[in-house]
Amino acid sequence: MRKILLHCAALLGGLGVVIVAVAQTTPAPATPTAAPAPTTRPPPPTRPIDGPLAPKWTVIAGTGRNAPADKDGDFVIGPQYVPAPELQVLSGVPMGLVKQFVMKSEDSKIYPKAIAREVFGTPDPENPKTLIVETHEKPWERAITVYVPANYNRKKPLPFIVMHDGPKMGEPDLSLPRILDNLIAQKRVPAMAVVMIQNGGGDAQGHQRGLEYDTLSGRFAEFIQTEVLPRVESNIQVRLTSDPNGRAVMGCSSGAAAAFSMAWYHPEWYRRIISYSGTYVNQQWPFNPETPGGAWEYPINLVPNNPAKPFRIWMHVGDRDLYNPNVMRDGMHDWVEANHRMAAALKAKGYHYQYVYALDSAHCDRRVREQTLPAALEYVWKGYR
Repeated sequence: MRKILLHCAALLGGLGVVIVAVAQTTPAPATPTAAPAPTTRPPPPTRPIDGPLAPKWTVIAGTGRNAPADKDGDFVIGPQYVPAPELQVLSGVPMGLVKQFVMKSEDSKIYPKAIAREVFGTPDPENPKTLIVETHEKPWERAITVYVPANYNRKKPLPFIVMHDGPKMGEPDLSLPRILDNLIAQKRVPAMAVVMIQNGGGDAQGHQRGLEYDTLSGRFAEFIQTEVLPRVESNIQVRLTSDPNGRAVMGCSSGAAAAFSMAWYHPEWYRRIISYSGTYVNQQWPFNPETPGGAWEYPINLVPNNPAKPFRIWMHVGDRDLYNPNVMRDGMHDWVEANHRMAAALKAKGYHYQYVYALDSAHCDRRVREQTLPAALEYVWKGYR
């Protein structure tokens, strides 16, 4: 099994990384090939701050300012953003380790094959809530990237956060480890591990990423619980907590919907959620008559009509987030409306939630994430002991 060990110890290209040991070869650069012309799509419209279904906002004025980490509610930030100071490598702050290993479909019982498609689906004339998609099987291979905090006490199980859409092998994203180094040192969050899981490939209906992330079931959480986490513990030599209050999950877009689904279907495993530009829209495939609107069902049906679960949720959407991004015109593909509905449903059921509306911000806006992620982490971990 290929492994790469990175130790955040000194500056390398301004990233604070030294490669201590590498047990893999670097392939020769591939010959460039002409990429197909991208499909043009009109830019998403800006949704006004006081648009339909918008909550009563608390406006956080000032460049670089975030909602207070100890307050529930609905907040507006922006339109200018600055990277959080916690992204910097600070002198005197102990740095954790980042390690990677690979998982393959041949080793999986839950996802022994990935699915993929060559072309996007077409609307089903007999059911406008779904698509007809031609798929084929293919093997998958994904990197698992793990952060272990400095001064880890191996006698105690670690709380941890799962991050979806994790980096590729040999290309670890160090922004979250760097933030946690600083937050842990400042005692704003507990010392925790991070498990970053690369997706299964592709996107949306007919691809493995869509199957894993957009399906409303506990299957993906079960894949992580029974196949990913045991390999993390054995390969990285770390003990992960089984306490659901010590487990968080985060993602962006469909990764955010997957984060919510993991907790919703398995609250005995996860109770803390960070959601950027959550895809709480109708993107589930194959069609399931029990949840015909896909993740759109969360705010209009599942959250309102079920007892509140013991979650703590930080969520975000941008005012220029996605709007009808494909051939479906079912009234369930406005990301801003979906997140407004989600926040309202959580509020009505008495959840601890913080909803951030980012001005002049597109889907999964990196500027917003770099400013808000430390505050989001601090918010979701409030109350942990």
